Amino acid sequence: MNRLILVAGLATALMVAATSGHAETAPGQATAATRPSGTSVAVLGEPARVEVAFVLDTTGSMTGLIDGAKRKIWAIADEIRKTQPNAEIRIGLVAYRDRGDAYVTDKTELSTDIHAVYGKLLQFQAQGGGDWPESVNEALSVAVNGLGWTKAPDTRRLIFLVGDAPPHMDYVQDIPFTDTLKIAEREGIVVDALQAGNAPDTALAWKTIAQLGHGRYVQIPQSGGVVSIPSPFDDEIIQLQLRLHRTIVPYGSKKQQSEVRSKAAMAAAAPASAASDMASYGVRAGSAAARKVVTGEGDLVADVIAKRAEAAKVAREDLPAELQALSKPELEATIAAKSAERDHLQSELAAVVAKRDAFVAAERAKQPAAKDGFDRVVEDLVREQVK
Repeated sequence: MNRLILVAGLATALMVAATSGHAETAPGQATAATRPSGTSVAVLGEPARVEVAFVLDTTGSMTGLIDGAKRKIWAIADEIRKTQPNAEIRIGLVAYRDRGDAYVTDKTELSTDIHAVYGKLLQFQAQGGGDWPESVNEALSVAVNGLGWTKAPDTRRLIFLVGDAPPHMDYVQDIPFTDTLKIAEREGIVVDALQAGNAPDTALAWKTIAQLGHGRYVQIPQSGGVVSIPSPFDDEIIQLQLRLHRTIVPYGSKKQQSEVRSKAAMAAAAPASAASDMASYGVRAGSAAARKVVTGEGDLVADVIAKRAEAAKVAREDLPAELQALSKPELEATIAAKSAERDHLQSELAAVVAKRDAFVAAERAKQPAAKDGFDRVVEDLVREQVK
């Protein structure tokens, strides 16, 4: 695409931003816009729900950042949980590339099932691109209009746009991001823009998007700048997690049972730092999530604990094969034993996770350069904007 067309289109968007009362900021600075009077505002008080969508460029130049996101999605979810321990957390994804690639956008709906979101993120590989601008307009439109945001006023709604290339401004069928961000404003969705790398035309676009989205613009390293900190407690956490997985009893349809087993296998295969972040999130979410080991539906032990199900009333064909021959009293005793084992293991895990979290916090304080990484920036913005 002709760079002059791109710059001209972005300049027009900047003029729109200026006439809307959004001030331009100096390059390299995080920017925040003041919401004009008469428009939607962030919810005051404790939210019942926090919804976060990542709009992520998955073209070839984003390899390092995508790999970092895979390692740190649980740490980000854990930061949301720490900031709002009683809120329901829903996370979604919109991966985007460009026309002519394997896909233009690939969305994962907002969901409390963080394991499913993690699994989807693991599938993404950086490929495609090549002509520099990408389908940012379409990606933002899908994120704002297509993810099923909760309409209730006691909900915080955040979008993190992450990419290194500016939007195509020559696709006549596109909805311009300026129009999409008017809808985001009306719906109370804050849009932050994280620029990977330092391309000037991307900076121009991302600053405009952040201003119109009432969010912040932040520049992060092209690689993502994610730093994983190993701890002396990681191996113990992994072993406790593996023992916890043995307390899971998949039930329901064959598909649901398969999904539960897949989540447990995926968690077991996670690298040490991700596994520890996953454990930290699970411990913090323990009471709110009825002591779930994996998120989503299909674990009979979690459902019995939460009084969503009674073991004796589950149809034989909805039980895993190894439990179908048990009598009702035997099945209830098995579930009760697994529940007690889970309670013991999660208490033990909480103590180890607390030690690990303290160790990692101390090590992070020694690495000031890492504060510009993708995960640290998102965590900082979550603390600022969710509160």
